[in-house]
Amino acid sequence: MPGPATTDGKTASERREAVIAHPLWYHTMELAPGVTTPGWFDLRPVVDRLPWPDVRGLRCLDVGTADGFLAFELERRGAREVVATDLSDHERWDWPATIRERGLEYLRAAAGPKGAGLRIARELLGSGVEALEVSAYELSPEAVGRFDVVVCGSLLLHLREPLRALAAIRSVCSGPFLCTNEVDLALTALGRGRPLARLDATSDLCQWWVPNPAGHRRMLESTGFVVERESSLYAIPYGSGHPRPARGPRAVAHSVARRLLAGNDGVPHCAVLARPRS
Repeated sequence: MPGPATTDGKTASERREAVIAHPLWYHTMELAPGVTTPGWFDLRPVVDRLPWPDVRGLRCLDVGTADGFLAFELERRGAREVVATDLSDHERWDWPATIRERGLEYLRAAAGPKGAGLRIARELLGSGVEALEVSAYELSPEAVGRFDVVVCGSLLLHLREPLRALAAIRSVCSGPFLCTNEVDLALTALGRGRPLARLDATSDLCQWWVPNPAGHRRMLESTGFVVERESSLYAIPYGSGHPRPARGPRAVAHSVARRLLAGNDGVPHCAVLARPRS
C-alpha cells in the first residue's frame, strides 16, 4: 500500500525507488526522512569542519559538483543562487591513458551515468540549484559570469592540469574560494611544511597529483589566490556504496595512520579558504 504523498507529489516509496534506480551515487545524502543515497563517500560528519565563508544572499558556484552535496549545502546555508558544474560526457574526463585504453564502455561502467544523481536529488529536495555542463578548464566570465563565492570539493586530484583549472576558477571568483582536496599523509608527515605532491596517473583511482597541505596551499597561491584560513586534517568517511577496503596488514596500517593523523578512517583531506589576490 503506497504511503502518503510528499510535498513534491511523490510518496516515500516512490522517492526510495528513484534513489535505488540510480546505479552509482558518489555522495551520501538524506533526500527525505528515511531516504538516504548509498553514496561512495559521506561528507555529512565532516562538512562543518570546513572553513566556510558566509554565503547568505550571495551568488555561488560549485565546481565539479558530482551528485551536488556541496551545492545543496550552499543552498542550505542561505545562498541566493547556486550554480553547479560538472561533465557527464566520460570522453571529456581526464582519464589516465591506462584507463582510457579500456574503452568508452568501461569508462561508463566505472563512473556511472553522471548528472542523473544531481537531477534526482534536486527534484526530491525541491532545490533551485542550476546545473551546467562546463569543464573546470572552460570556466570564464563569458561562459558562466562571476560569483561571490566559489567552492570546489575533491576535484583537483582528478585533473591532469589542476593549475590550469584553478586559473579558470580565479577568473570567475569575486570573493571567497573554498577548496578541498585529498592529501598524501606520508608527504604530510615527511615534508616538514615543504610543498610536495605525489604523481599517480596510472592507478585505477583516476588520480593525478595528490599534494600535502603545503602543496595544496602552494597550488592556490601560484594561481593568484591568497590563503586566509585552513582546516586541520580530516578524513571523509566511506559511504555504504563504497567497495569494502582490503583488510590485509598494509591496509590496516594505513587505516591506523589515517585515524591517528586525520581523526578517523576514510580519505585524508584538507580544506583551504582563499581569495583572489588583488
